Amino acid sequence: MLSPPPLPEVVLTASPDGPITAYDPYSGTVVGRFNGNRCPRNGICILGNDVFAATHISPETGAGSVRIYYWWSTSCTKSVPLPEPVAPLVASVDGSYIFSGGISGQIHSVVVDSGDVIRSFPAHEKPVSCLAINYDGSLILSGSDDGTIAVIPIFLLLDASFDADSRYSSYTRFTGHESSVTGLTTGVGRCGGIMISCSLDCTCKVWTLVNGIHLQTVRFPDEVWCMVLNPSETELFVAGIEGMIYKRRLKVETRKQVAGGKTVVWAEMHGGGVVAMEMLGYGRILLTVSENGEICAWQVDGGKMISGFGEKIGGVSGVVVNGGGGFAKREVGSEECDGYGGGEEMRKAVKEVAAMDDALKVAVEDRSRAISNLESAIEINEKMLKLMLKEAKTIAKFNDSNNN
Repeated sequence: MLSPPPLPEVVLTASPDGPITAYDPYSGTVVGRFNGNRCPRNGICILGNDVFAATHISPETGAGSVRIYYWWSTSCTKSVPLPEPVAPLVASVDGSYIFSGGISGQIHSVVVDSGDVIRSFPAHEKPVSCLAINYDGSLILSGSDDGTIAVIPIFLLLDASFDADSRYSSYTRFTGHESSVTGLTTGVGRCGGIMISCSLDCTCKVWTLVNGIHLQTVRFPDEVWCMVLNPSETELFVAGIEGMIYKRRLKVETRKQVAGGKTVVWAEMHGGGVVAMEMLGYGRILLTVSENGEICAWQVDGGKMISGFGEKIGGVSGVVVNGGGGFAKREVGSEECDGYGGGEEMRKAVKEVAAMDDALKVAVEDRSRAISNLESAIEINEKMLKLMLKEAKTIAKFNDSNNN
């Protein structure tokens, strides 16, 4: 049963041997559970305000599929069979297509509405370990267990008539790491921006997005399992097998600025390896998830933990945040989250985020009014120019008649 109002952000955690659980990240309250899924690593993604998808590996046959879930149902509403077991999953910007990475190194493209697999693209020679999509939705980024990284125009994955080996359908693939690639992300720029990769070889690397030119390598003391870039693209957050959280100042305008970054280790840490992290509240809060199901919220400035919750579910394989506000709070009976809630500091952070949201809305409205006024001024100027041109033609015609 659904009950308003919608939550500003909802965190979904998937498990390889348990349910998909939805949390209010600001209080730790369980707001939904979805059953019947065995999800491998990075195998969950948001398709829309009230729908998401998760990969599934059958425990009986080992067959792979993608399952579609709607918020109002605890069970999947559609199961799409795939040619092989798959793990990482991403969706197109409009949620119409799903891209899943298989153990053969292929990326399978699926139409959400029909469930048709329209293409299986040979991106790597070994299993696909992670997938991402760039800011404008034009490129798919994929990493593999063999350390290679591929940057593929999305149209190549949506049109089966293109030959992957043809020189007219070129894409970039290169060896980026000495071990499995665990994460990929890009800045908010278009194709001319940057790409960052992390790996079990204990490094994060910065690349140019389109041609894969290496800009910088940052080495860490332990294997890196996840990372996230803040909205302003000035700080990179990294974590891994030891549960430590690292913050790295990042500038990528020139090679000299890239090399000038500084890494800070937060004093507090998780009790186990950190497998996923996300940004909340316009980059003011960092959410981290450990392999045993513990979820922590941190102040980005200072690295202080302000909330901890979660359930000992035996493992977390993927985490996504729905920030569109479409997921409404749902009754979950007497089930409670194992841990502690946000407290006064988190409630204060929520109020600050809400105030920021209101300020952004006012700014958008002011911008809309300014654009409307500009359009009106342009329209008036165009009418004045037409009148002046008409008057000039009349005067010219009058002068010509007098001269004749």
